[in-house]
Amino acid sequence: MTKVRLTLKSRNAKTGPIPVSTTARESCPSNCTLAHNGCYAESGPLALVWRSVPAVGLTWSRFCRAVGELPVGQLWRHNQAGDLPHQSQVIDAAKMSALVAANRGRRGFTYTHHDMAIPENRATVAHANRQGFTVNLSANNLEQADTLASLEIGPVVTLAPAAQRDNGVTPGGRRVVICPAVTRNGVTCASCKLCAVAARDCIVAFPVHGARKRHAATAMESIA
Repeated sequence: MTKVRLTLKSRNAKTGPIPVSTTARESCPSNCTLAHNGCYAESGPLALVWRSVPAVGLTWSRFCRAVGELPVGQLWRHNQAGDLPHQSQVIDAAKMSALVAANRGRRGFTYTHHDMAIPENRATVAHANRQGFTVNLSANNLEQADTLASLEIGPVVTLAPAAQRDNGVTPGGRRVVICPAVTRNGVTCASCKLCAVAARDCIVAFPVHGARKRHAATAMESIA
């Protein structure tokens, strides 16, 4: 049973004081190249929160009820660590439908590394984005970002080199914007909200960061 921890007011300086959730590690797909290889959530204070989820987290149904109790219009981030619930790498459409319904009237957003070559995963992500729960497809580099964007099922984010601060374009000509929280002082998820916009016309890039950023940079270079 995949559990989720919901923090109603984050103390994370990058997200700002919005609700954030953390889903148990088993939600992560097996194809994620960052697992034990540069994932920022595997070290630091967030790692402690992540490890606590199986013991203190909510069941999925209770988590959805808690989401439904958030104020109307509330911006919130699903999965500061973890991914979407799945069974044998296929995203659980029933659980996602329950979350999408609970989010109605609110501004939830998240990211996924699940394999979009699986038709069922594409369908579930597309449905969530159409219904107001923003699921960003996570790429490891600009080439993969182009591939995911061409699916036209949701917005795309990607890793970028640690030192990159300039916006640019993908090999396919798509506009790339470095996360504003990285390039401008005082910007957080709470004030930016860009990743919550499903219909945005740019790919958001996150320079690799955290204690294991060298490993993340290797993963970024090895996947196309």
